[in-house]
Amino acid sequence: MALRKILHVGDETLRGKARPVDVLNRRMLMLLDDMAETMYAAEGVGLAAPQVGVLRRAITIDVGDETGLIQLINPEIIASEGEQEEAEGCLSVPGRRGYVKRPQRVVVRGINRAGKPVEIRAEGLLAVAFCHEIDHLDGVLFIDKMTREVDEEDGEESEA
Repeated sequence: MALRKILHVGDETLRGKARPVDVLNRRMLMLLDDMAETMYAAEGVGLAAPQVGVLRRAITIDVGDETGLIQLINPEIIASEGEQEEAEGCLSVPGRRGYVKRPQRVVVRGINRAGKPVEIRAEGLLAVAFCHEIDHLDGVLFIDKMTREVDEEDGEESEA
């Protein structure tokens, strides 16, 4: 495993559309391992492959609950309901946080690292994390959807 460089806003790779993963091989498993190590080292709760310069549809998430580490290939949201608006941040947009409207609950389908199809039902923070990371796979950053920004110096909100 190795730490990878996290790309920051302004790098055009973050705006690219990630390609599906056709073959789950040793190289892809190594990428997933590197992404998890990089995410934990940066104290994040999620990381998408484009954030480390790889335009492939792969994500890692760990929101710190009993679910633990989730790694998915070719994830897609197949159902959503409800609404929540929470402050988000992003390892690729350091120093900024803002409110984004997301579904309260989602169902995500993808392939796990063993190559098996899985469906995950998520709500709250985990649902936000799935939406956020899957957006990265389509070149979308949270700042594109932000309704208002959090001013980190005084904790106040400002319009985006």
